[in-house]
Amino acid sequence: MNRSPWAWIPSLYFAQGIPYVVVMTLSVVMYKNLGISNTDIALYTSWLYLPWVIKPLWSPLVELFGTKRRWVTVLQFFVGAALAGVALTIPTDKVFQLSLAVFWLMAFASASHDIAADGYYMLALPQHQQAAFVGVRSTFYRLANIGGQGGLVYLAGELTERTGSVTQAWSLVFWLLGVLFVVLAAWHGIVLPRPAADVRGAGRGAARGLVADFFAVFASFFRKPGIAVILGFLLLYRFPEAQLLKLASPFLLDPVDQGGLGLSTKAVGIAYGTVGLTALTLGGLAGGWVISRVGLKRALWPLVLAMHVPNVAFLLLAMTHPTSLAVVSAALAVEQFGYGLGFTAYLMYMIHVAGGPQEPATGRPEPAQPPRGVAQQAPAPAKPGGPSTAHYAICTGFMALGMMIPGMWSGWLQDHVGYVPFFAWVLVATIPSFFMAALIKVPENFGKKADDSA
Repeated sequence: MNRSPWAWIPSLYFAQGIPYVVVMTLSVVMYKNLGISNTDIALYTSWLYLPWVIKPLWSPLVELFGTKRRWVTVLQFFVGAALAGVALTIPTDKVFQLSLAVFWLMAFASASHDIAADGYYMLALPQHQQAAFVGVRSTFYRLANIGGQGGLVYLAGELTERTGSVTQAWSLVFWLLGVLFVVLAAWHGIVLPRPAADVRGAGRGAARGLVADFFAVFASFFRKPGIAVILGFLLLYRFPEAQLLKLASPFLLDPVDQGGLGLSTKAVGIAYGTVGLTALTLGGLAGGWVISRVGLKRALWPLVLAMHVPNVAFLLLAMTHPTSLAVVSAALAVEQFGYGLGFTAYLMYMIHVAGGPQEPATGRPEPAQPPRGVAQQAPAPAKPGGPSTAHYAICTGFMALGMMIPGMWSGWLQDHVGYVPFFAWVLVATIPSFFMAALIKVPENFGKKADDSA
């Protein structure tokens, strides 16, 4: 039975976005509500990036064992069970240790689900439909981020007010998520098509060939001209953002006498999770449009500045402590819009490094990622599984590593110096980003629409 892609693409990519935002963002807010220190939050939740760093290393397993359709449904059931597991750990005395262990398992499942879902997408649709639905998958991935970072945070705040218990509120949120994921898994078990190309690996011969290709792809990536500059840019472009990310929500939630803004959990869900993410989405669209008009080379420095200069908004908030939610939301919107603009340059450079498509305009393969470090999806290439896809996956691994390492020490630094000096340091930390941006080489008109390049 041929099912419309509308029956499964929106729900598949919504399901892909939820566990990432839970592991990377919702966990930070929950731990802050539960009284965990900024040092511990930043250090241990940064380690949760590791599955996305090393994701390319086990991607051949998805090719070799089972169909991608089966991987998708089984992993969604696993994520649902893990979400319920978090709900069970929250009322315990060792909530931090036990929930981190479950988040760790969920992170590996989510990264594996990314591999399977993106591969399935390319097998289940002809190329013209892949291009037609790339905007749909991106939109629903972003909606998952807004729903997680905005809606679920707001819900946790509302439940806390109604029940008078932070523990009970977060337990209910995770039980709700667990049920949602079991329903999604059951739905996809019914509606996902069974493409003829989605077959199991063909035994030992296939395994040997897959392993040989795996190492050949890695070797070809590290033989790229200027690989040291490429890796430096991938690791350092988001160096300040990686540190800011882990302290943004704690800063908004911490009381004024500790240097924070003293917002309620509900207010953070509105200002940062809804207004901020909407601004980030609009910034991403604007950045793609700019690159499509003038090319990445000409747009690079304006976009680099757009990404890093608005970080001053956090410094100003820390210095002035505004009490108006509208003012705070506006400042976050400016910072997030600039981040969305600047992040498009990073995504397009990764596509250039991978040897992928050159148009970032309406029909471009846009990686569907939540803000600030979220798991990138490789663009749908003309030849699924080819070197450009694998090279892009390697790029995303280095991107995740560049977010993981700086984030680990950021909480310790803030705890020792306070918020104002910390946000001042974040501005100083933009220098390595500017330095690497000055070193990279981008072809003339890369990313510019062909009909405008004459």
